Amino acid sequence: MANIKDLKKKIKSTKGTFKITKAMKLVSAAKLNKAQVRILGLRPYSIELEGTVRTVSALAQDYMNEYFLPKDNNKAIVLVLSSDKGLCGGYNTMLAKAIRRFQAEHKDEDLKFVWIGKKVRDLMSKDVNSGETFTFAKQEPTYEEVRKIADKLGSLFVSGEVGKVYVAYNSFISAIAFDSKVRQLLPMQVSESAKEEIKTKYPYDFKYDPSAEQILDTLVPEVYLTTVYTCVLDAIASEHGSRMNAMENASKNSKEVIKKLSLKMNKLRQAKITTELIEVVSGAESLNG
Repeated sequence: MANIKDLKKKIKSTKGTFKITKAMKLVSAAKLNKAQVRILGLRPYSIELEGTVRTVSALAQDYMNEYFLPKDNNKAIVLVLSSDKGLCGGYNTMLAKAIRRFQAEHKDEDLKFVWIGKKVRDLMSKDVNSGETFTFAKQEPTYEEVRKIADKLGSLFVSGEVGKVYVAYNSFISAIAFDSKVRQLLPMQVSESAKEEIKTKYPYDFKYDPSAEQILDTLVPEVYLTTVYTCVLDAIASEHGSRMNAMENASKNSKEVIKKLSLKMNKLRQAKITTELIEVVSGAESLNG
């Protein structure tokens, strides 16, 4: 049974943990605020740009870009966006589960995984065909660093070395929620039903300057790059939100532990005082005996 001295040590240690988790929560909240502004600012542009390209490509006669061309190749590469650090709740484990579901659904594809962040890599490297891990000058990659990675994966697709390019990441929903998903990047696809729907929606001809083909040849690579960068920003915002919530829960648990330990210590102290009083009273009674 713990004595008062042991309980004091535990309370002191837990208070130290509480200070750390509270500080980490505040840091993550500040980082989340910046990351949230970035992703919520970029996402509408990314969606609108992709929608524009889908519309123009569907209406353009016999247009085909190298990023649209399907490949007769069952090899695929998956870019996994996870974290380098832990203490972020289910951020990495949920992503790993989504990847395993994806693997089960794509057994006919020869999947190779490349990584940004090491946590999911460490969880899965023994179970998958693991490739390169990308590192950066700072913890979070810049736009140019993301461009280099996107260009590298895109060139593998264009050259025919791989038939598909995927990205696995946590999509930011809110400060307390994210959605773990695997998304196909290449080849870009507009289904026949979607093309017919677009043609029905726009039954007239647009005028293009320069030509539709020249516009699409410029915009299609931009859509691909913007999509990759949006996924990276999604993953960063989700990580900070997940860590903030994990540290908030840890702080609450620390406060609860401190409360319980303090109550237990006070009960032991009270029992000790009561015992000492009984001994004093008993001694006095025996002297008066």
